[in-house]
Amino acid sequence: MVLDEPKEEDEVFHLRGITYLVDRDLYEKAKPIMVDYVVSPFGSGFQIKSNLNLGGGSCGGSCSTC
Repeated sequence: MVLDEPKEEDEVFHLRGITYLVDRDLYEKAKPIMVDYVVSPFGSGFQIKSNLNLGGGSCGGSCSTC
């Protein structure tokens, strides 16, 4: 996730006062996309889930080697 300005090739979503931008091509491959803020014994932060198959290992969303 990064802060960015809308571009012509972005899908723009407004939910609960937050604007989300997703590259249109990526969105078509990954939809549906779910963004959630989670708190757990291991820490807290944003969790992003989608149908995008990255292949490879079995690490979680915060793994830097995925």
